[in-house]
Amino acid sequence: MKALRPLAAALLAALPAAALAGSAVTIYSSAAPGAIDPQVFKNGGDGSLVPGYALVREEREFALKPGHNSLRVDDVPAFIDPTTVSFASLTDPRGTRVVEQNFEFDLTSSAKLLSRYLDREISVDVARGNTMETVTGTLVGTQGGLTLKLADGTVRILPSNSSVRLPGLPGGLIAKPTLVWELDAAKGGAQKSRFTYQTRGMTWWTDYNLTYSEPAPGSCTVDVSAWVTIVNQSGASFADAKLKLIAGDVQRAQPRGYAMQAPAAKAMRMADAKDEAFAEKAFFEYHLYTLGRPASIANNSTKQIELFPMAPGVGCEKNLVYYGQGGAYPNYGSPMYDRNFGVQSNKKVDVYLRFRNAKANGLGVPLPAGRLRVSKLDPADNSLEFIGEDLIDHTARDETVQIKLGSAFDVVGERRQVDFRIDTSAKWIEEDIEVKVRNQKPAESATVIVKENLYRWSNWTIVRNTQPFTKEDARTIHFPLKLAPKAEAVVRYTVRYTW
Repeated sequence: MKALRPLAAALLAALPAAALAGSAVTIYSSAAPGAIDPQVFKNGGDGSLVPGYALVREEREFALKPGHNSLRVDDVPAFIDPTTVSFASLTDPRGTRVVEQNFEFDLTSSAKLLSRYLDREISVDVARGNTMETVTGTLVGTQGGLTLKLADGTVRILPSNSSVRLPGLPGGLIAKPTLVWELDAAKGGAQKSRFTYQTRGMTWWTDYNLTYSEPAPGSCTVDVSAWVTIVNQSGASFADAKLKLIAGDVQRAQPRGYAMQAPAAKAMRMADAKDEAFAEKAFFEYHLYTLGRPASIANNSTKQIELFPMAPGVGCEKNLVYYGQGGAYPNYGSPMYDRNFGVQSNKKVDVYLRFRNAKANGLGVPLPAGRLRVSKLDPADNSLEFIGEDLIDHTARDETVQIKLGSAFDVVGERRQVDFRIDTSAKWIEEDIEVKVRNQKPAESATVIVKENLYRWSNWTIVRNTQPFTKEDARTIHFPLKLAPKAEAVVRYTVRYTW
């Protein structure tokens, strides 16, 4: 339980609304960005499958008597981890101590009720045409229907029934999950107390909405807004709770054989955020986001709250990238001799959007991992049309965000191997490559980056090239090309590998 205290407060228990004053919820997410469709949770579901958890802190007042007390709190979430429960008196912390605590979750069901009445007498109503027959006997079996031993010693099997009448409700069954504490109190009276616990069944992630515009030829801006999406399938509803979100890779010890996705997203606060928005601060090596107003989160619901006010006019750049090889090539332990390896051509020219997450660029805040959806205004009817989306990981201030929007329609590429020469005795390979890029736009120029991977071996030299290039890393080069409308550009180069 002590290990929970640094994690900060938490997901609210499902207590009556009047008891929720002083409640707090901190939600931790292990949802991979963009991996969850909110529609999955539309009609409720299995909360144990929700990729996240929360810590609950609840402050309530209880009337205690001197000596031993048995304290019960029901309507708590069904997915509580009972090993994380803690209870403390705020009024008399020294004089009130917990002797024992329990989490009771043996909820009432028809199958459990019937199992408690084995070898006991019950009455069963069975339909016989338009009439109803009542059969009374000792219940001796519940598999495949009900099996009764009648008073005359015969046994009757009832595969179906209309209703079952039981003499009473057996002990040991409860209607709601319940926390139970056995307490010793030095003095009686009303005591303000706090209890905390972890529960599964809740998660959160970030959804970004970007509106793209081109205020001048060759330039672009995006208006950036962000929303927190919260899913609650814990089995409890929370009214007017103090809501917090933890972002970052918080380590949790998992049972063997249990796999868990990496935690999600960091949140943020704009400099001019209103008091009711999320306030962001560093918290240990993570980020903590506190909503500036109470929030109510119903069970089996998906809720969205604005993460920060819209950031207008963030400067960006649109890049067209032609990667003719169309795939990633691993580092091999020896040179690749096969002349046909990697010569397949991809014709698609991809569209990328980049912007710097800097204050001078209109942003400059820690961005949580999440999904970025980009739209553009159609001036014909002033409607926003979707133009692409991508995922981002946690992005710190002053870092660059790059997302792929799709593939260009009017700009195409073509790559081919012109020649291939090898001398294994002299330990060298030479390969001649030709890349063509065509801009089929009738009235708009295009700038395209031709990306080439030199994958055959780590020791290489460009011995001839028709266009200037930049070396991006140990095995990647870029050829920047500018194409006029309806124009074609050709890149030819020869690469020599030695070993």
